[in-house]
Amino acid sequence: MSSQPHTVLPWVVRRTRLPLLSLRCVACRSESATTAKGRFRVNANAKLLDVWLLVRCVSCDRTSKLTVHERAPVRSFDPAELDGYHANDPELVASRLLDPMFARRNRVTLDWKGAWRLDTPSAWLDEGWPVQVEVVFEAPVPVRPERLIAQGLGLSRNEVLRRIKCDIPLRRPTSAGFTYTVMAGC
Repeated sequence: MSSQPHTVLPWVVRRTRLPLLSLRCVACRSESATTAKGRFRVNANAKLLDVWLLVRCVSCDRTSKLTVHERAPVRSFDPAELDGYHANDPELVASRLLDPMFARRNRVTLDWKGAWRLDTPSAWLDEGWPVQVEVVFEAPVPVRPERLIAQGLGLSRNEVLRRIKCDIPLRRPTSAGFTYTVMAGC
């Protein structure tokens, strides 16, 4: 039997909604917030702008502001970006929320539980062994490859560790695409 994979199969990790934010509410002490409808608040002070992303507590509905820009000169904004803030552009909301600098500045982490899905080919077990799978991320969803592969193949995590050959650590979260090879079961 050849050790070269016969087939390369595509898997895609897709975002199904924006992730929740792990953020303690000052009113009810809940630790989860949502961007809800995705709204920005823009405040002008002379020639300086403050831009905040509004978030709501999932428990008590209290609104909080997370800093996007603070005391930024109006001329430093691209006019299309500024229009996006005023129009509450959903793509702009997503890009700001998924920006690691935004999370660091506001001391929040993203909770991806239930916010993504794995799309796999429906039937591939008829293929010869070994089979190579290419995983592509459409959004920066941090997942442990071992859990993703176990879910996609319907295997236990121990079975994944035994049958999968991969160049990245299987137990360390990643949000970058990778390729792995499934070896035949014994």
